[in-house]
Amino acid sequence: MAPKSTLTARQLEALGAPRLAELLLEITANDAPAKRRLKLEITALTSPKAVAGEIGKRLGQIARAQSLLEGPKVKELAADLETQRRTIVDHVAANDPAAAQDLMWQLVDMADDVLQRSDDSNGRLFPIFVDAIRDLGPLAQAAQCDPIALAERAFKALEQSPYSMEEDLIESLGPVLGSAGLDHLKQRLIELSKQPVQVPADEDRTVIGLGSRGPIYLDQIMSSRRERMIAASLRTIADVQGDVDSYIAQYSIEARKSPGIAAELARRLLAAGRADEALQIVNDAKSHSSRFPNFDWEDARIEVLDALGRHDQAQTARWSCFERFLSVDHLRAHLKRLPDFDDVEAERRALDHVERFDHLLPALAFLVAWPALDRAARLVTRRAKELDGNHYELLSPAADALAGKYPLAATLALRAMIDFTLVQGRSARYRHAARHLLECESLSGAISDFGGFDSHITYKTRLRVEHGRKTGFWSLLS
Repeated sequence: MAPKSTLTARQLEALGAPRLAELLLEITANDAPAKRRLKLEITALTSPKAVAGEIGKRLGQIARAQSLLEGPKVKELAADLETQRRTIVDHVAANDPAAAQDLMWQLVDMADDVLQRSDDSNGRLFPIFVDAIRDLGPLAQAAQCDPIALAERAFKALEQSPYSMEEDLIESLGPVLGSAGLDHLKQRLIELSKQPVQVPADEDRTVIGLGSRGPIYLDQIMSSRRERMIAASLRTIADVQGDVDSYIAQYSIEARKSPGIAAELARRLLAAGRADEALQIVNDAKSHSSRFPNFDWEDARIEVLDALGRHDQAQTARWSCFERFLSVDHLRAHLKRLPDFDDVEAERRALDHVERFDHLLPALAFLVAWPALDRAARLVTRRAKELDGNHYELLSPAADALAGKYPLAATLALRAMIDFTLVQGRSARYRHAARHLLECESLSGAISDFGGFDSHITYKTRLRVEHGRKTGFWSLLS
C-alpha cells in the first residue's frame, strides 16, 4: 500500500474533472513547458492531424533561437524537447507515420545548434537526442521508407553532425535500410573518405587552441572528426551486416595490436566461428604490463582458448590473472572449473600467495573481498608499518569488515588513516580522522592484548604530543 503522503491516480480521480482542470490551470500558469504539454495533449485529442503542425512549429522556434542557455533554462528546454519527442511517438505516429518520421528528423537535425548554445553539464539534453535517433528506426519502419532515400538522409546526418551518433543511428535504421540501404550508405561513406579535405588559405584558417606543435586549427579538428566518423560508421555497418572482415579492415595493422581493440576483434571472430583467427589476433597484441592489467584482453584470450577446447591453457590463464593482479573474479572462475576437493587445495595455495604478495593494499583488499578475514587480520598486524593511510577507500571498508572478530587489526587500519591525516595536515579529513579515533576507543575494550602495539591510551597520548596544535581536529572530539 502506498504511504498516505504519496499521490495516486485514483486519489486524483476522486477530485473530479472540473476541479482537476482548475488545478492544472493554476499549476501551469507560470510553467511554460507544462502549459505547452497540456496544449499538445488537447490538440492531439481534438485534432490529431493538427498536432504535427504544432510540433513542427515549436521545433522551428527552438531551432531558430540563438540565446545562450544554462541552469534552469536548460532544464526547461529539456522538458520541452522531451514533450515534443514523446508526442511524436505517442500521437503523431499513430495517425501519420511519415509526418512523425519527418518531425523526428527535424528534432535530430537541430541537436548541433541546441547543444552548442546550451550548458548541458548535467547531461539533460544529449540523452533526448539519442532517444530521438533510436526512435527513427521504428518510425521509418512504420512509414515504409525507401531504403536508398533513407540511406541518403542518414548520410547527410552523419556528415553534418559533430556529435558521435554513428552507432545509434545506423543500428536504429539498420532493419529498415536492409542490405540495399546499408550498401548504399557504405558506398557514400567510402566516396566521402576519398574526397580531399579543403584547407582554407592561411589567413582564413580559424585557430581554436595551441598545442606542443603550434596552433590547432578548426579545419584540422573537422578533418579528424570526419575520419573518425567514417571509420566508426563503416564499423557499425559491418556489425549490422555481420561482416567481420569489413569490421576488422577499419583498423590498421598497428591498431589491431592494441589489447583493447584486439579483444573486440577476437570476440567478433569468435562469434563468427573463427576461433583460430581470434587466437592469432589476441596473441599478436600481447599485453606485457604487470601494473596495469587489461582484463578485457585477458578475458577475450581465455574465451578463445575455451572455444578451441584448450581448457587447460584457459585455466592456466585464469590462474595467471589471479597470480599477477590478485583478481578475485579470475580465481573464482578457476576454482569453479576444478574437480571436487581439488578446489580446496587450490584455494589454500591461492590465499597463501596473496599473503606473500609484495603490495600490501591490493592483498588486503583481496582478502577482505574474498573474504578471508583471518588472513586479512594477520596481514595487517604483520605489516602494519606499511599501511598507507592515504588509501581510505581500501582501509575504511577493511576496518569495517575486521572490527567484529579482529578489533586489533581494525584499529591498526584506522590508526593508519588517522596518522596520515594528521601528519600531512589534511584538514578536510579531520572529521573522518576524529570519527576513526572514536571507533578505536570503542574497539579498545574488545582488545585483550595489543601485543607490540600501543594501547589506545598510549596512542591517543602520542597524538596529543605530536599534533596537539591541530585544534581543528581536537575540537571535533570535545
